[in-house]
Amino acid sequence: MKLPGCDLIPRVSNYCLREWQEIWSNCVNNKLYAIYQTVGTVVHNKGLSRHESVIMNRLRIGHTRLTHSYLLSGDDQPTYSTCGHLLTVRHVLLDCVDLQDVRQRHYSVTCLRDLFETIDNRVVIDFIKDIRFYSLL
Repeated sequence: MKLPGCDLIPRVSNYCLREWQEIWSNCVNNKLYAIYQTVGTVVHNKGLSRHESVIMNRLRIGHTRLTHSYLLSGDDQPTYSTCGHLLTVRHVLLDCVDLQDVRQRHYSVTCLRDLFETIDNRVVIDFIKDIRFYSLL
């Protein structure tokens, strides 16, 4: 029986996606796994500029210039100047008590997954701009 090649493409694609998901499901300690547990489901916000999309992706994986540049420079891990806690993406976006009032004006979630799945990216960008971290990321 002759089959056109285009009939195989969806089957091969589904097979590759299943294999990729199986590998990804074994990476539970990966920072990105905490946010995206299913492969191929990331929806990009068309309303963001390229620069803003890069910032959102850096926030999702928890690695920004502000929080991780110390690794390249050999310095100590930075602390947030007002509260003294280690400067991490999670601390800035969710935990910092000093930023709580500003954060409440933009969103109120308790985990990063909820932040990136339920809150519009534009709201997160506006929060980062309000706390004057936008140019530092």
